[in-house]
Amino acid sequence: MALREFGELESVVMQILWAREQPSTVRSVHDELVKHRRIAYTTVMSTMDNLFRKGWLVREKVGLAYHYRPTMSREEHSARLMRTVFESGGDSELILNFFLEQIGEDESARLGDLMKRLRTEGSS
Repeated sequence: MALREFGELESVVMQILWAREQPSTVRSVHDELVKHRRIAYTTVMSTMDNLFRKGWLVREKVGLAYHYRPTMSREEHSARLMRTVFESGGDSELILNFFLEQIGEDESARLGDLMKRLRTEGSS
């Protein structure tokens, strides 16, 4: 599966599906979306089918409807995107430095704590 950014609607659909613990039908995703925007059922259906064909969703037919779920968690997707950035051919140290300059102190402290914990667990 190629890692690339989602289109705007694809991103919204993925956010909805990542927030749910159970597989979802097109109808349930459409019902969520119409609370915030005017959108046709067929547009949601096409978007979810596209995400399925691209490998971002899996589906299972239950009765007459497909039930969709993401192929990876939001965190797995984010980690793969981060890995892609580091493999982009740029200077990894410089990329990381620019990233660290952009995050806040709280995020930086959490990242530092995580790195310490991972080093400790790795040496055990």
